[in-house]
Amino acid sequence: MELTGRETLVTPAGLAKLQEEYDHLIGPKRLEVAARIKVAREYGDVSENAEYDDAKNEQARVESRIIQLEEKLRTAKVIEDVDTKSVGIGNKVTVLEKGAKEPEVFEIVGSTEADPLENRVSNESPFGKALMGQAKGATVEVPAPKGTITYEIVKIAK
Repeated sequence: MELTGRETLVTPAGLAKLQEEYDHLIGPKRLEVAARIKVAREYGDVSENAEYDDAKNEQARVESRIIQLEEKLRTAKVIEDVDTKSVGIGNKVTVLEKGAKEPEVFEIVGSTEADPLENRVSNESPFGKALMGQAKGATVEVPAPKGTITYEIVKIAK
């Protein structure tokens, strides 16, 4: 795992979600995995014990995720001062794709919080980068696999 030392940009809600996941993993999840390992050991020889191997693999995944979350929480920079003059992390941006009839709304978030299915776009993605710092009325071009897509920024909100 690579630790870059960069800041982890998050919204207050994103920070709360990271903390909630961390608390769950270091508490109930660790206990659950430890219990699975204990039960699997009771089955006898661990060298050919699929239950034991599975539990140990899960333990490794949990511990790895805990390390990742600790780094993200340690380097978290919460973005709270969101203005609507230009696009930044925490803004909801309404854009109209050239040739489209209906605008779409996207929330700009740090990479930790990105979720395309929820229209939560990372500031580090090509789309997020194109929008960052732009004002209402600006036209931006976003490189995409099917070619460049042009958007007009219709509205910037908190």
